[in-house]
Amino acid sequence: MNKTKKIVYFDMDNVLVNFQSGIDQLPNYQLKSYKNNYDEVPGIFGTMKPNEDMVDLFNDMIEDERYDCYILSTSPWNNPTAASDKVEWVQKYIPKAYKRLILSHNKNLNIGDYLIDDRTANGAGEFNGRLLTYGEGNHNSKTLRKYFKV
Repeated sequence: MNKTKKIVYFDMDNVLVNFQSGIDQLPNYQLKSYKNNYDEVPGIFGTMKPNEDMVDLFNDMIEDERYDCYILSTSPWNNPTAASDKVEWVQKYIPKAYKRLILSHNKNLNIGDYLIDDRTANGAGEFNGRLLTYGEGNHNSKTLRKYFKV
């Protein structure tokens, strides 16, 4: 690992991945059964669409010599298909991220310079580097491109 490179972690859900796109595909019985727990629906993570602008940013940054980029996501404990669905999603939409997916319930245990996440849950709020909050009213792909000069 090149120590001069800045380590940047990208969250999946609601950052690289459009979580709502998976919810939108659920049949009514699952919408009712899993209300407020959609991340527990078996197979849901495999149906989600990418946030293209953020995937493009990840792909550009992984090619940039200044950054060492990884995907850092949580696999819901009560959804046994989530981990494999997330691996398959990354293989399909971000093949450049080969072996750069880290699944953890404690994001703060990862050492790095930046974490781009939409929430402070699962240790993101305690991350030792700089948390760059993504989403409405916060950073978006354009502000992040400017921030990282990509």
